[in-house]
This record gives sequence, structure tokens and C-alpha cells, in this order.
Amino acid sequence: MTTRYSMRLPELESLIAMLGEPAYRARQLHEGLFRQRRPLDALTNIPRALRARLAGELPLAFAVDMTLLADDDTTAKWLWRAADGAQIETVLMRYSARATVCVSSQAGCAMGCTFCATGQAGFERHLSVGEVVEQVLRAQHASPQRVSNVVFMGMGEPLANTDTVIDACTRLHEDVGISARHLTVSTVGVVPGMERLTDFDLPVTLAVSLHAPDDALREQLVPLNRRYPLAAVLDAARAYAERKGRRVSFEYACISGVNDLPHQADALAGRLTGFRGGAHVNLIPLNDTAGYPGRPSDADRIATFAERLRAGGVQATVRRNRGTSIDAACGQLRARTP
Repeated sequence: MTTRYSMRLPELESLIAMLGEPAYRARQLHEGLFRQRRPLDALTNIPRALRARLAGELPLAFAVDMTLLADDDTTAKWLWRAADGAQIETVLMRYSARATVCVSSQAGCAMGCTFCATGQAGFERHLSVGEVVEQVLRAQHASPQRVSNVVFMGMGEPLANTDTVIDACTRLHEDVGISARHLTVSTVGVVPGMERLTDFDLPVTLAVSLHAPDDALREQLVPLNRRYPLAAVLDAARAYAERKGRRVSFEYACISGVNDLPHQADALAGRLTGFRGGAHVNLIPLNDTAGYPGRPSDADRIATFAERLRAGGVQATVRRNRGTSIDAACGQLRARTP
């Protein structure tokens, strides 16, 4: 289906020609929608009658089912509904001088990570390139700060929809003007997708969700580990770092009494050796979900875990959760109304 943000300049040129309009209108439309990041209705250099025709020819992919704003007004979440009924969520995080958008790459997720609300809900379908790009630009319309970062950490496993994610990164870089280094693709360890990303021209940031220092525990938390065990995932991450010259980030949801013990920190540090530029671990307190009984680690235990990683030569950062009051934090997206 052709939607507003699915078309590139040559396709817009064909559409404008079909409508019998001057060729320069395609450039105005492309510049306004993508580089200037303005809604179609705000493109006042295009005649109102043509804008009305374009709205019909280029419908939005999503209708808004719900918008939620966190207590501090800096984190917003949209629940969108596509024409086929599929629902996905997008999160906008605003800072003083910039903004980050967390986009979904699938409706639902087939990975089945036990502590993740999206995985608990199951898989519906892949998203298209236009649907991914639309999430970024419609979030931009709601943000006074310029969106400078996009993270593929919303609903779905990005590297289970690799073609779309790679094409979306290209579009966001070339058409929207976001630096490739400010595009982050997260994965739970889909090794073939990591290899595809290694061969991709753009030096995007790779983030690997580990959550455990050994295969036995990781298989309980991340079922995909049975197919792609830790050694294979880390080898693929090392190859990415070597080829791109970029530091790889590792995500680690800290679950009280499950994966946050001192000896587990030591084991994790031992596995994260040999990375070009070093390895960096983001420690994130588990976000509560209805389908998982685990509890987040307390601040002292996470701090001790971070200290053990640093003592083992691994950089570690303790992340502050944002959007928990509206179920917008990592692992909480599941496309539902309260």
C-alpha cells in the first residue's frame, strides 16, 4: 500500500506528473515532508487544492488510537492503528536540545523473551519502510526539539525484519537527514541479521540485548539463544565492531536474584573481551510487565554489578528508565489501551 512516507523523490515525481502538476512540486513536497519534517497541511508553498489531492493520494499509514504523556511531559507514547487493524507503539523522549524516537519494526514480536510485554503478546506482522519512517516524522511533528536520534527498540525484533530496517535506516539518513551514527539497531541476537548489518554501508550503532552471562540462563530469558547461543552472538558482534570501527553496546535488564549477582557480573565481563573500541554495557532495571513475575534489581545491587564490570575492563552505565508511568519503557510496549 502506498502511504505518505513510503515514497522517495522519483516516485513523488511520477505522482506529480500523473496529477498534471509542474515537476518542481515533487521537490517541494519531498523537501517539506522529509527534510523540513513538516506535516502536509503545513506546506503552504504548495497550493491548498493540491495539498487536498495529495492527502487523498498519499494517506497516512496510521490512525491514532491513543496518545499518552508521562508525568514529566518529556516522554510521550502513541498507540497507532494501521488500515488492516494492526497496532503498534512509538515512544518520543525529549531532552533540552534534542529528541529521540523509539520505533517499532513489527506489530508484536515472535522472539518470546519472557520478561518483555511485546514478546508475551505474540507476533502479528512485519512493518513496512513507510510505516517505520512515518513513526519518526509524526513524532517530530509533536516535538519542539529536533529529532536527532532514532532507536529500533520498540515493538518487534528489528533483525527479523532486516530488509525493512536497513531500507528505513537508509531513508532516515538520506531523506530525513539523521546521522547514521545516531541510528541504533537493537537485536536479541539474530546472527544472520547481524551479519547483514555488518555488510550494510551505513555505520549505524549496534545494540545487543544479552540479559545473561551464560547460555543456560539466557535460554530461559531469551528463547532464541537455543538457536543462536552466546558465543555465536558475541562473535557476530565482534565482527561488526571490527568492520565498522564502532563500539557495540550491550543491553542488560537487571532482574533481582536472577541475573544480577556479583559472580554473574564477573562472568559477563570475561565474555566481553576482544572488542574493538571495547564493550559497553547498559544496565537497565527490569520494567514490570503483567506476564513476568520477576522484580527489578535495587539500585545498590545494580551499582555493585556495574563496579564489577568496570573492574573486569568493561564500561558500564546504569540507565534511568523513562516512561514507566505510561508503559513506554523498555520491554513494556504491547499495543493495548489501559
